[in-house]
Amino acid sequence: MPNPIVYIAVGSESEEETEPESEGNSGETDEQNSESEEEAEAEGFIPVMESPRVLPEKEGEEGGGRICSSAGEVGENSQGNEWNRGDIDGLFCTICMEAWTTSADHHVCCLPCGHIFGFSCIRKWLQQGRTTKKCPQCNRKCTLKDVRKLFASRIVAIDGESQKRIQSLESECISLEQKTAVLIKNEAEWRKKEAKWKRREALLQQQLHQFKEKTNYLEHLLDVQSRTLGHPPSMGGSQVPSLVGQNLGSEFNGQGPFMLQKELDVDGARLFDIDASSKIILLARRLQGLGGTHVLTKTSLVAPYMREDIPLPFGTKAVRDLHICPSGSSLALFASLGKKLSVLSTKINQVTLAYDLPAPAWSCSWDLNSSHQIYAGLQNGSLGVFDMRQTARPLDFVNGLTSNPIHTIYSTNNPTLPSGVTTVLSASSAGICQWNFSGSEQRPFLVSEVGNQGACISLAYCPRSDDIVASFRPRIDNSVEIASSQALPIHALGQGVQGSHVHLKRVESNCYQKLAVTCANVNDVRLPRSAVMNIENDGCLFVSGNELTCELVLQELPSFTVLQCLKSQKQPIYDVKYAHACDGGFLGCLSEGILRLYSNRALK
Repeated sequence: MPNPIVYIAVGSESEEETEPESEGNSGETDEQNSESEEEAEAEGFIPVMESPRVLPEKEGEEGGGRICSSAGEVGENSQGNEWNRGDIDGLFCTICMEAWTTSADHHVCCLPCGHIFGFSCIRKWLQQGRTTKKCPQCNRKCTLKDVRKLFASRIVAIDGESQKRIQSLESECISLEQKTAVLIKNEAEWRKKEAKWKRREALLQQQLHQFKEKTNYLEHLLDVQSRTLGHPPSMGGSQVPSLVGQNLGSEFNGQGPFMLQKELDVDGARLFDIDASSKIILLARRLQGLGGTHVLTKTSLVAPYMREDIPLPFGTKAVRDLHICPSGSSLALFASLGKKLSVLSTKINQVTLAYDLPAPAWSCSWDLNSSHQIYAGLQNGSLGVFDMRQTARPLDFVNGLTSNPIHTIYSTNNPTLPSGVTTVLSASSAGICQWNFSGSEQRPFLVSEVGNQGACISLAYCPRSDDIVASFRPRIDNSVEIASSQALPIHALGQGVQGSHVHLKRVESNCYQKLAVTCANVNDVRLPRSAVMNIENDGCLFVSGNELTCELVLQELPSFTVLQCLKSQKQPIYDVKYAHACDGGFLGCLSEGILRLYSNRALK
């Protein structure tokens, strides 16, 4: 197949060389020209109408005939316009470098060899005084009779090499796209692996921190033991003394039934509860930073004391009360200022049930006789009763005697009441109230046996012994005018005031007996926490914080005799909890950033 690329070709002889020959044989040339014209007319070339797409013809000054550009004009054209091969292939006559037409004198035509020219140009080429007529490009012999007009608006030849190059480039693009897709997939897999490695690294860092805490604690125990025994600890051995059975009484004011077992760093914690059966502690904390998030932190009581922060649902706000279910169902109940009463599963670490409340909740409690019934004390002085089997709404809301917030609730054992009737003790600044539910009378009544002790700030109850201890501080009466400010004792705000503890015991269904009253240093701003413990061989003990000395004081009931004082690091005590277990009891004391755990020797 002939090469479709058109090249500009010139004869072996230039115009200057051929011109004399033409003059010498002018007669012969004229004769040949006349013969050629007759032969051309005999061929019967048919003129074609001009197409709008055909380039305009270049007319001469005389006669209006088609004039082909000379070699000089071609040179000027090439100097004025820089043509490249791709611009002229298939569009211009290779003799005159002018565009051919579909009609008139410069009609597009071809030779038997396949090369294309303008008719006037190839006719002039073949009519030149040569003995042998040849194609200007391939030198193949031809005559004017061999010229054939082509009837097409435009002749463009496809470059086979370029087409192959395009196909090759397309194949390379497809291959590059496939490689890119593989690289993107590999990058996504590496990102997943990187995220997994980062999580693993964070877990290892947490475990390392816990091991460091455990090491520091054990070193502290060794140091305490060395001071107690009067000789330095052995640094070369690998044996670590057991925590159980060690007497750390040198840190306390006097000997008692409890000894320190563990100190945990708990930044931002204000409440906690202990699950002795599952060996876990649940703390209500606020994370550090501006606008810190409120979370629940679950900590194991078994080394290495793993902990996990449990995020709370949006809008929960600060937790005001927290209690683990006493029936061992792995559930925890907490009340929050976000008007929510929520139940948390400590197995999956998620809130499984939440009730909307009409007011912020200050306290909550499980029912001792029914594992599915719960209570909430609200800021407006009302008390809500809920059945977890009915998740849509509460069973009842009962208004209190006053609108003072209910800061403490306890479900009590009251065998003197009829079957199906439950009793709840609540505490507010107005005093202690008893609530009877499922009976004819649900209106609360004030426990008058306490007397006028002031504002009730704390309530502790032991279901095993039915002992009750309420704590009070003086009421602030703004209506009374003070004649002289010198008569009032001056104390710094938040350092404590002289208050009292009152020991009560139920004697009938709705009657109580006041067994003892004692003075105490209580906080003048916060609502402190206290606990009542029933311990074998030591009887019933009351645990509270001394606001002036920042000590945890254990007092024997009903005499309020001080049995033991557990020293702290001069920080106010926020919460106190005791958890009884068959293999030993745990007493927890929460102060600023530290939770101290004590064990009961009498239960070992």
